[in-house]
Amino acid sequence: MATVPEGTMNSPSALSFGRMSSIAKKVIGTPSVGPLLVLLAFGVIFSLTNQRFLATQNLSIILQQTVIIGTLAIGQTLIILTAGIDLAVGAICVLGTILAGKLANSGYDPIAAMALAVLACTAAGVAAGSLISGLRLPPFIVTLGILGIITAALRLISAGGAFAVTDDFLGWTGNSIRLNGFIVTYGVIVMLLLYGMVWFLLNQTQWGRHVYAVGNNPEAARLVGIPVGRLLLSVYVLAAFIYGIAAWLALGRIPNADPNALQTANLDSITAVVIGGTSLFGGRGGLIGTLIGALIVGALRNGLTLAGIDPLWQDLITGILVIVAVALDQLTRGRR
Repeated sequence: MATVPEGTMNSPSALSFGRMSSIAKKVIGTPSVGPLLVLLAFGVIFSLTNQRFLATQNLSIILQQTVIIGTLAIGQTLIILTAGIDLAVGAICVLGTILAGKLANSGYDPIAAMALAVLACTAAGVAAGSLISGLRLPPFIVTLGILGIITAALRLISAGGAFAVTDDFLGWTGNSIRLNGFIVTYGVIVMLLLYGMVWFLLNQTQWGRHVYAVGNNPEAARLVGIPVGRLLLSVYVLAAFIYGIAAWLALGRIPNADPNALQTANLDSITAVVIGGTSLFGGRGGLIGTLIGALIVGALRNGLTLAGIDPLWQDLITGILVIVAVALDQLTRGRR
């Protein structure tokens, strides 16, 4: 039997290979790496099918189209990290656009109108969080009920029809700056600032650590002294507040208040979160992956649109992506 020369295992080359292997495992194990590879793969596939996909103008369009879903996905991430889910995401955001538009068009100060709209959205989060944390009702049922209530309220407030919102302040987030041909709207900047602030809360504060702890095991979190009820309430309130900010971004994106808008927001926001590596079972994931997931959803819809694919088929493909992502998450958890 051949013998290994003494000292070979401790040679510089062997040690270097070991370090590289360790770094590779750490990189592969990073939750946001998988979504990033998916995003790059979509970029390659769609660029091969249509040369316009990677054009500077189209990439800026994808980023702008990601603003609303990307912002809604921040709140959805917070809720899913606690092993909950929010089915009223789109409805709460639309509520903000309708109220702000109605008040501004009626002569109210636009800043006050937007503030009241955000407050109304936040109130929906207070209601959901109170029912879930106080009565321990399932988040699915509570947010489904709130979805129905807000949908009916939207039809009543708007009399069933859409209307234009022309106020400069409400449409401010749609203004843009040009960076060497790449157009960036103020809405994109606001979205990225929100990601940065909420990322800080999740990763650098005790509150964020408690969010992950409750998502992993709420009973264990309660036993170590974490106020689970108050934490869940704060998560739903903060998420709804973010949905209110998303309403402002939506008015900048499309200066129109429509009770029938954002029909696929629930699916798209959940897709962004799950594809981004956040587990639907709670306690694992993060906002960097969610941002990449939102870009994946935007790139997918943009690429399919350039390919002439019907929007209904786009929804079907998005739904399949959600199922695949959840199945992979379940398999990963099973192996652990």
